Amino acid sequence: MSQTLVAGANAALPNDTISVRILSQLPIDCAAYRLTSAGKVRGDNDMIFYNQTRADDGSISFRGHDADGFFDINLTAQPAAIEKIAIAFSSDKPLSTLGDIDIQVFQGQTLILNCPLSADNRSEKAMILAECYKRQGAWKFRFIAQGFDGGLKPLSEHFGVDIADNPQPTSQNASQNSFQNQSSGINPTPANSSVNTQKSTPPPAPTVNLSKITLTKNQSTINLQKRDNFGKISINLNWNQGGSPSQAPKKGRLSDLFKQSSSSASVDLDLGAMISLKNGDKTLIQALGGNFGDLQRAPFVCLRGDDRTGQVSGGEWLDINGANWSQIDEVLIFAFIYDGVPNWSQTDGVVTIYVPEQLPIETRLTEGAGNLPMCAIARLVNQNGSINVERIDQYFQGHQYMDKAFNWGFNWKRGRK
Repeated sequence: MSQTLVAGANAALPNDTISVRILSQLPIDCAAYRLTSAGKVRGDNDMIFYNQTRADDGSISFRGHDADGFFDINLTAQPAAIEKIAIAFSSDKPLSTLGDIDIQVFQGQTLILNCPLSADNRSEKAMILAECYKRQGAWKFRFIAQGFDGGLKPLSEHFGVDIADNPQPTSQNASQNSFQNQSSGINPTPANSSVNTQKSTPPPAPTVNLSKITLTKNQSTINLQKRDNFGKISINLNWNQGGSPSQAPKKGRLSDLFKQSSSSASVDLDLGAMISLKNGDKTLIQALGGNFGDLQRAPFVCLRGDDRTGQVSGGEWLDINGANWSQIDEVLIFAFIYDGVPNWSQTDGVVTIYVPEQLPIETRLTEGAGNLPMCAIARLVNQNGSINVERIDQYFQGHQYMDKAFNWGFNWKRGRK
């Protein structure tokens, strides 16, 4: 049976791998920080978040959705210097607007701790939610709920992370006036003073970049400059997916939105792609019909698997072999609801495109209405060797209608998985 904590309370943790789940009603940016006894990270690799989802030694990783995320923490594998793991979030909205947040701790599939955070009268846009900490050789968990003025950048700098400056505006440009250097004066050097003019070695450039690119109706495209090899391009479809196996779904999440018969537990939301090669060949990749593609041979696109339950927190993934981008003309990314009643506007569905050495590119499925089960999400077009990413976010009655709208010319027949 799980234990419920109030803010400030603590509880023992098993000497095992745990999962800390953060459930919110709107998207938030979550981060975990591995800290020494001084309360600081040892380096930038000790921050785990959406742009760096795995610690360098693999002992902490982030998976899931920005409204339903998990930090998987192997407590026994933490370096000796790490005394504490702080878990926090930030948003461009105050907590009172975001709504209540649930912090849950699992050991395997078993819920062991529950920490409900009320949003009532909370104006903070960032918060240190909880921490795992060592006490006399054993790990414990403390529910903190400590508000923080500012966004993810000052929060991370408070823990000693060196954040790269980025001239592009981001949602993290909220108030950044907390935990600043308190030394406000600069001592001028007298004209007759001796000054060491020897050039010093510049410090290394910060490696942590908090930015991400969000494609919207008004800013719908971005072009990634041509290169010989783009590496492995990964595309993730995710959404608010409902409760864990050991807990009933939280009200308002996907399994509640798509009510089905008593014999069906959740909706099946599928990711797929239409691929056009430079040689004129066209291929359809989707779980329906069992065509998962191939990464090493044409069409150089592969669907990793099919989440038939709607309960996989990592969502669904599609990979593109960027080493063969020169042979690809276009990739049209789509999603459809295989089972269930369409209600796109409430799923908070999001597709994120990960290209090595580029900022993550995300687009949200926000404009679906009525009972249209098919969404053309985005397309990646080869423009003289560059990748032009275009947000589409258009909805259709089915595959044939989407095909006709974009002139692909496939022959369609009813299929099953």
